Amino acid sequence: EPGMDASLQARRAIETGLRLALARKEFRLVFQPVLNIEENRISAMEALLRWDHPERGVVPPGEFIPIAEETGLIRPLSLWILERALRDRLAWVEAGIDLGVAVNLAPDSLQDLDLAPVVAELLARHDAPPWRLTIEVTETAMMKNPARAQAVLTAIHAMGVRISIDDFGTGYSSLAYLKELPVDEVKVDRSFVQDASASRRDACIVRSVIDLGHNLGLKVVAEGVEDEPTLERLRGWGCDLAQGWRLGRPTSADEYRLRHRP
Repeated sequence: EPGMDASLQARRAIETGLRLALARKEFRLVFQPVLNIEENRISAMEALLRWDHPERGVVPPGEFIPIAEETGLIRPLSLWILERALRDRLAWVEAGIDLGVAVNLAPDSLQDLDLAPVVAELLARHDAPPWRLTIEVTETAMMKNPARAQAVLTAIHAMGVRISIDDFGTGYSSLAYLKELPVDEVKVDRSFVQDASASRRDACIVRSVIDLGHNLGLKVVAEGVEDEPTLERLRGWGCDLAQGWRLGRPTSADEYRLRHRP
């Protein structure tokens, strides 16, 4: 059908563009602040990928990341994100801004048994203490080959790198992963945080995750914090960290450095 044909053509165009994008330097990172609620200071930045397509403009990650995963292009892309995030962090440190950095890893990355030594080499190259890097993985990323993913994460965690479960509560095996994986923090999905003011059930879920995380010795991050009442509510519940537009919109590494240079 015509609609299916157009969709297939668009998909092929993205796949072709992806193969050229790294060489043409069309990808860039933006960073969203992570607030330490108790200390009321920015403690880290999460790296977010953007693709500036020469014809289509900014392509949303949801459109090209699945295709990158299916075609095997996600591995070089993931390594580029990790290397660039650590390089940008080093530039902040040299400017007097010592922050941690968080990087999302695609599911296929957790199947790569060579990932741990690569991470170690990048940390050394960019003079980054391991504990200043947080690797974020989703629960669904564990489902392809849980044993191999656990082995990869365990090797990375053994270096001192922090491990975070992203979008916590939206998968099917949350508690099992908390039991089996070397996890340092959980991120409460924005869908629960944003509705916590209007929904008693969502509020109970957020508070329960905070209590569960603390009882397990984990830090808890709330995503999707877009106003002051939400931030104050999380503060009252004892949440450790927060992200969202209330704390700052994503910005380039250079822009953040120029704005916050001591």
